[in-house]
Amino acid sequence: MSSSKMYSIWFFVGVMLTILGLIIVSMGVYYIFSPETHTRLASLNPSLWWGAIMLTAGLLFLIPSWIEHRKG
Repeated sequence: MSSSKMYSIWFFVGVMLTILGLIIVSMGVYYIFSPETHTRLASLNPSLWWGAIMLTAGLLFLIPSWIEHRKG
């Protein structure tokens, strides 16, 4: 019988956060080059910051759980 190790739930959390972080970062970069709205927080680029935070958190979940899955 073939024994395959299952992925941890944190792997899928990392995948989801990484994908959403990439989408939000790309929208933040898009809004830097073509600003469409003028809000009070537009100069701070909150979508760029929160996308980067989500992307970093997703990679922090994704990479260790992927390495652990590859080990055994």
